[in-house]
Amino acid sequence: MDVREERHVATRGGRQSGAPRSAPKQQGRPRGRDEEGIIPVLARAVRDVELAVQRSRVRPSTRVTFQVVALLVREERNRIKSAEGSEGRRNEQLKRIDGIATILARTAARESSLLALLAEDAELLDGARSLMREMQLAAGLEPTPEPVAPEVAAPSPRTERQVVPQSVVSRQLANPFLEPDFSVRAPAAARPRLLSTWELLGPLLRAFETASGGASSCMKLPPPASLQAAGGRLLMPHQAQVIAAAAAGHRTFLLADEPGLGKTAQALLAAQAADAYPLLVVVPNVVKTNWAREAGLWTPKHAATVIHGDGHTIDAFSDIVVVNYEVLDRHVGWLGNLGFRGMVVDEAHFIKNKTSQRSRNVLALSKRIQARTVRPLLMALTGTPLINDIEDFLAIWEFLGWIGDKEPGHVLMEALEDNGMTPVDPDFYPAARTAVIDLGIVRRRKVDVAADIPARRIADLPVELEGALGRSILAAERALARRLVKRYESALAARAAGEVVVGIDHALVRQVAAWELRDADEADSGENVFSMMRRIGQAKAGLAADYAAQLARSVGKVVFFAKHIDVMDTAEKTFEQAGIRYSSIRGDQTPKARQLSIDAFVNDAEVEVVVCSLTAAGVGLNLQVASNVVLSELSWTAAEQTQAIDRVHRIGQDQPVTAWRIIAAQTIDARIAELIDEKAGLAARALDGSDVEVSSSVDVQLEALVSLLTDALTQPT
Repeated sequence: MDVREERHVATRGGRQSGAPRSAPKQQGRPRGRDEEGIIPVLARAVRDVELAVQRSRVRPSTRVTFQVVALLVREERNRIKSAEGSEGRRNEQLKRIDGIATILARTAARESSLLALLAEDAELLDGARSLMREMQLAAGLEPTPEPVAPEVAAPSPRTERQVVPQSVVSRQLANPFLEPDFSVRAPAAARPRLLSTWELLGPLLRAFETASGGASSCMKLPPPASLQAAGGRLLMPHQAQVIAAAAAGHRTFLLADEPGLGKTAQALLAAQAADAYPLLVVVPNVVKTNWAREAGLWTPKHAATVIHGDGHTIDAFSDIVVVNYEVLDRHVGWLGNLGFRGMVVDEAHFIKNKTSQRSRNVLALSKRIQARTVRPLLMALTGTPLINDIEDFLAIWEFLGWIGDKEPGHVLMEALEDNGMTPVDPDFYPAARTAVIDLGIVRRRKVDVAADIPARRIADLPVELEGALGRSILAAERALARRLVKRYESALAARAAGEVVVGIDHALVRQVAAWELRDADEADSGENVFSMMRRIGQAKAGLAADYAAQLARSVGKVVFFAKHIDVMDTAEKTFEQAGIRYSSIRGDQTPKARQLSIDAFVNDAEVEVVVCSLTAAGVGLNLQVASNVVLSELSWTAAEQTQAIDRVHRIGQDQPVTAWRIIAAQTIDARIAELIDEKAGLAARALDGSDVEVSSSVDVQLEALVSLLTDALTQPT
């Protein structure tokens, strides 16, 4: 079968709008035999997948469709071979199904990440069973019964490093008969009716991916009861709304406010309003000391203790226990038995990988708290809940008790049942999205509270790389481009004879870029995109520090961010030579040294610059004493860049904020800056109702190489 014949198979049967939701309607003439059954349904779906891969728009839903088509093609081929009827009819159907299989194979060759889905033992993706059912119903077939999986015990957290601090033993001895909290009657278990046989997690994710309808993701919140907090501190109205919701009885929150809108204060005061003590707070290591300080400011009547290492210094009688992800595995045993009535997870996107040990520990503790306490306060805090894929939601939803490992929890299931629809109905998706939001998604953007926070802007400052280092970087970039071109030409020459390519084969360009990225860490791969960006950062370091010094002299305090230690070292040497006092925040500091550096910058008028590690200081800092940020090196994600800027652009800031990105002109640095801005739409699409296109992953490295190769191929030789 040639390419034209395959495309005829793929488009036969009408529209090309993806997996159908109902059987196609007939207009004007009876439906022919070629338009009956599952084959035309699969042909339309495989064409959509092929187009998505050609356009480099491979979303999670595209992967699900690819897997379902492959499974149904395999099933239909077996059915045709065993069916009775004429040999000619059977051969015709096999020819059509083989055409679809050919397109699947060609598509997987272009997008190598799809190949694993063709394996016989490939695990079904979330949403696959639901989509398979939709396709079978659209084809007029009886849906495949869902297999009953054997119950498997949840993996238990590691125990080889478990410790029990002496203070915890003392607390347990003081109250050896800790009773579960049954003060509120547990809601009755859901009684599935309409949706009892449906796989629902996939459709729930799809609802956030496709059914925003221009609306942001924020539950209806009550008006604030008061803007007054302890010690005369004032809240912003949006903060007070969450506290009012907790006081009114709401107990689960995905608090996804943009960075800088005061989520820490909201969580602490919500716990106070809900009387959710003792309260467990799980945070990144760099912010655990800050959480204890914030607790002292916002809820001074409730003592906070911080777990360091094996926990020898903690006070287990405190109302608030703060622990970082890195040591959680040592303490998960006794933490699960202490009787917590609330749990807060800060930077909750850290648990997106459900197979990681820290995610398993967090989920195990959440389940333990829910088993001992009816309706505990559970709060997931993150300004960037979606880093790569829409599936990043799943672990957070499970922590909050909204879903189990494979299906919605009883409260969500009841809400979905009450809607009276199934995933076959288009209206199911916006209704399902609303049902999840009502469980406690709270998302406010800075633009929503613009009256409370001044504006910000990002200004790019191009610099020319001069001297031997600058020349070597430009030469290395040209060498990398030549290597990519050679690899592209070799792949093109290896194709079957007679295949004609007009212009640039963009699918092959992307494949070559993926090969290069895969091989980037090999010793013989030469210059790669990662080493080049590091060298560019080194070349910009002195220029960026000079500019920060000029800003400090003219406008006051400046926050200077860098990714690499050697760039920070160069910047600090530049400030010393210029006679500018600075403090430094690095990943290898002790919490005490870190806090001293922060206090010096915030409180000492003569300390004009703070030099910050982008990874160590990108979260958990309040540096609004400054209004200018210098980003000397680029991050690979818009989220990391935004978090850095939001150390300054946050509640308490009374000046407009400017972030100065130092960009190396005429290099790949400039293209990466553009890509970061282009890739900033994932959370906007799912949470804020934006129409920005969402990629299946934020892969700036790949796109940078694609751009470099495309430019090299378009330049005259």
